[in-house]
Amino acid sequence: MWEGLDEVDWAGLEHNYGSARDLSGLLRRCARPPADQAEYAAEEVLNLLFHQGGWICSAAPAALPFLLRLAAHPDVPCRRTVLDLVSMLAAEAAQVPARSKDPGWAPAWERALPDVLALLADPDPRIRRGAADTIADCESPGEATLPALLRCWHTEDDLATRLDLVLALGRSALREPAGARAAEALALVRGLLGHPEPQLRLAAVQVLAVSDPDLPTRALDDLLVAVRDPSVAVWRHTSSVENGTMGVQHWTAGLFPGASATFVRGLLADHPDPEHRIGALAQAGELLVKWRSPARDLLPALAARLDDPVAEVRYRAAELLACLGPSAAAHADAVAGLLDDDAARTARAGETVADAALWALARMNDPRCLPGLIACLAGAPSGFPPAAQYFGGDFHHPSLPALHEALVLLPDHAGTLVPAVCDRLGTATDPRVRNGLAEVLAAWGPAAEAAVPRLTGLLEDERTWASAATALAGIGVADTAARDLLLTRTATGGADAELAAWAYWRLGGEPGPALAVLGPAATEGDHPHPALRKLADLGPHAAGHADRLRRLTTASDAWTRVRAAHALWAATGDTAHTLEPLLAAVRPLAEGICLPVMLPAVRCLTLMGRAARPAAHLLSAVPALDERLRFGGGRRAFTDDESLRAAVDDLLAAAS
Repeated sequence: MWEGLDEVDWAGLEHNYGSARDLSGLLRRCARPPADQAEYAAEEVLNLLFHQGGWICSAAPAALPFLLRLAAHPDVPCRRTVLDLVSMLAAEAAQVPARSKDPGWAPAWERALPDVLALLADPDPRIRRGAADTIADCESPGEATLPALLRCWHTEDDLATRLDLVLALGRSALREPAGARAAEALALVRGLLGHPEPQLRLAAVQVLAVSDPDLPTRALDDLLVAVRDPSVAVWRHTSSVENGTMGVQHWTAGLFPGASATFVRGLLADHPDPEHRIGALAQAGELLVKWRSPARDLLPALAARLDDPVAEVRYRAAELLACLGPSAAAHADAVAGLLDDDAARTARAGETVADAALWALARMNDPRCLPGLIACLAGAPSGFPPAAQYFGGDFHHPSLPALHEALVLLPDHAGTLVPAVCDRLGTATDPRVRNGLAEVLAAWGPAAEAAVPRLTGLLEDERTWASAATALAGIGVADTAARDLLLTRTATGGADAELAAWAYWRLGGEPGPALAVLGPAATEGDHPHPALRKLADLGPHAAGHADRLRRLTTASDAWTRVRAAHALWAATGDTAHTLEPLLAAVRPLAEGICLPVMLPAVRCLTLMGRAARPAAHLLSAVPALDERLRFGGGRRAFTDDESLRAAVDDLLAAAS
């Protein structure tokens, strides 16, 4: 097994953590008992040679023949883990650019391919599956792999292995040069579309859809039968998928690009297996986080899951209705029926069905959420985290917002909520909670005027003054006592002085003290955009800074350009230097590409009225876009989409 191992200059080769001098010893340990130590060594080799992928290191081609000898030896306890590493490396080599691949890999793989093909006849079905999966994802042409795959197909009787073979046959037949057996392989796979075994039909659709993208739609009923059938569990034993029901649902849903809700609606139909029902809601979330139009088709099925016997299912259904918010308001009564449902979900500790119902009613602006939110403010246990959590990517992550994210949606009920918010603001020890509650009162604006006396008192406490100042500035109601307290803080310097100066102005103060602090901070600092946002509130009083603001409209940072354009326009009415940076910020939005800076840019353009007609023309098609306008995943995808669309609607109306 180790012939040639000591002749390799391992110290001269490189893996993910530097010199590969440690590889020879680890490879030897993979073959020695006890089994747990061999497995540990194999996992260490996997980490060194693959880690997170992205390249093929120089140690990989040198290690490849020894990895395959380990995988082929029946007494090696970690042979499946070693073969998994070979599969990962082969798949990565087929995807990374040539510059990220050691030149020795291609000849090493060509020499190793016969050994991989030989594993298709191994007595252990787990090894046969791993070999098929390796061949499915490698870059070897079909003419080199199809004869062995076809030979194995005709003798294989293990269903999980046959599924891996179908994927390998289909993918190999599409890799050029495919050779003389390609037509035979494709005919075999096409013939499986009518096979009595539903999982074989699913595997066939998966590989044939690459060259026939309409096939999944034609085979929709067969796909639903496959993912709903108990036999779907066999995929967990394959090497290619290794997932249970939820994983296969996700894999199959990927066959339907775009906004098609037909497959997901079929998944949502009643099913006896809780994992299936949970997975169906997960796929509904994946679809809805990207597209708006499926909501109408899926809403009834989502609402039907609110009385499911499994708490995780009820939670996910309520959470998705919360994401859809106002468009799901017709189901508010059913959601309100869950307010006393204290059953905890299984996928995320601390969250209950009642929490999700409370969040959904807040999104629907339904007053039945108020008692529960007031109880949370008073310290009642809940699953709402102390701070906002953001999720990137295209995925939906079912989870609750921070409490303040729910409260900020309810300015219509500020009169009821203000006392409880002020009580919590005054006693909270977590600054994240204080800051969140300040954002709530600021967002409610004049509707939260009743909070002003309490907030003025909090200005005298070092722990709470900044939160109180933020809230008071947003409320914007003149108050002499608060102004006096804030004026004394404008001399402290830094961000505290900027906040105090801005709040002082917002509460009816003179422009001089605010300009003295905000002018230099907005035009001379390294990170001026927070101060620029505040300076814009001073309008024409900031005209003396116009020259420096004009220079900032061409800054390298998009946030600075947008905030400077807003401040310059507010100070001077200048559109010659402000329109273009704002247009540049929102231009990608016309194609559905979203960045956080676009929302303030659109809102500033709206303030310009008819002068912003070029922007209105540019974004005129945005309201009709079906794809969600979002900066990330999870619930924020829905709320960001709503905020940006509302801002675009306002712009189109103002510029008309």
